[in-house]
Amino acid sequence: MTRTVRPQKDEKPAGEAGHTNVTFMPGAVPPARRKRRSRAWIWLPVIAVLAGAGYYGWHAYAPAETTTAVITQAVVRGDIENAVTAVGTLEAVKSVDAGAQVSGQLKTLHVAIGDTVKKDQLLAEMDQATIENRIEINRAELANLQAQLESKKAQLALKQANIARQRNLVAGNAAAKQALDQAVADLAAAEADVNATDAQIRKQQATLAGDEVDLGYTKIYAPMAGTVVSNPVKEGQTLNAVQSAPTIVTIADLSTMTVRAEVSEADVSRLKVGMEAYFTLLGQPGKRFTGKLRQIEPTPTVENNVVLYNALFDVPNPDGELMMSMSAQVFFVQAAARDVLLVPAGAVSATKDGAEVTVVAASGAKEVRKVETGIRNRVSIEVKSGLAEGDKVVVTAGSTGDAAGRNARRNNRMPPMF
Repeated sequence: MTRTVRPQKDEKPAGEAGHTNVTFMPGAVPPARRKRRSRAWIWLPVIAVLAGAGYYGWHAYAPAETTTAVITQAVVRGDIENAVTAVGTLEAVKSVDAGAQVSGQLKTLHVAIGDTVKKDQLLAEMDQATIENRIEINRAELANLQAQLESKKAQLALKQANIARQRNLVAGNAAAKQALDQAVADLAAAEADVNATDAQIRKQQATLAGDEVDLGYTKIYAPMAGTVVSNPVKEGQTLNAVQSAPTIVTIADLSTMTVRAEVSEADVSRLKVGMEAYFTLLGQPGKRFTGKLRQIEPTPTVENNVVLYNALFDVPNPDGELMMSMSAQVFFVQAAARDVLLVPAGAVSATKDGAEVTVVAASGAKEVRKVETGIRNRVSIEVKSGLAEGDKVVVTAGSTGDAAGRNARRNNRMPPMF
């Protein structure tokens, strides 16, 4: 620090006796020192901003205090079942196609879709003219052959008489043996001719009988009682029965319906013939239609690399409310219980000795109890012992942060200073 000494007014000249008063006066601050002080003041706002940002970040994103959320549910009494579910389709328990066994024109159709028919009821008629003409021709041909047979039989009798006469002549040496031999040959030819004509007659009779049967086939009768569910042809249509019998109507017995359910290969081993089964319809989700599993078809169907097995069971349909091709949600019941104590599946924990649940008392105290369980599914578990109706059991418990409070602090806080 630079000091400047200035003499006072009463200061005596040098050399005189006495004291000298000296006063120190501050001198001017050097330029370098003034620059350092200015820089320090500039950094103070920056430091304040950084401190505020740090406080905001710590307060906003610091780990929240954890609390334990406990969800409880009361033990209730109800019904439970464990079932294999599948999607199915309704079809008639029995159906048959009534078709034309002869070719020709469909002349008359006596029924329509939805009609109820009895066994042997007339359904349709084919044009009979062509077959009737064939029958007349075959009858005439048969009569001609029968007339030829009579003529040839007369010739045969003449040949037989000639042989007898030739034998008498040869025996009396009145004719040569050569004449007898010729007579024998003529008789054999006549017999063969009679036999051939007789065979032609039998053939013609068979042809005529076939034509008469075909004439009967021009009328199509119901092979069974039921309901007409299909009619693929129309009156006047020409039908060709050479390769196969064309279907005229399909009759189905709708008094009993069969449910064809597609069961995955993972679940088919859980099915047993005779087990209880039921289904619901899209239009009647609250109504159950029940039956017994009748058959599991051994040959699967493969759709998009998914293997499915058909499981069949029958249900009565007295009112006709079930229709063919309806979609059904099917349930095959493995086990079921009625009016039992139930807890959520998430409330039961498996232990080495069985199972246990956590019960919450009215005071909030928790108690772990061992329970005996029964039927279970993905939603509920039957409790046979260890709990009473109305007990509060812990469904799930876990640590959760104070997210709501943290979000509120974020929303209500003033924005940061940068």
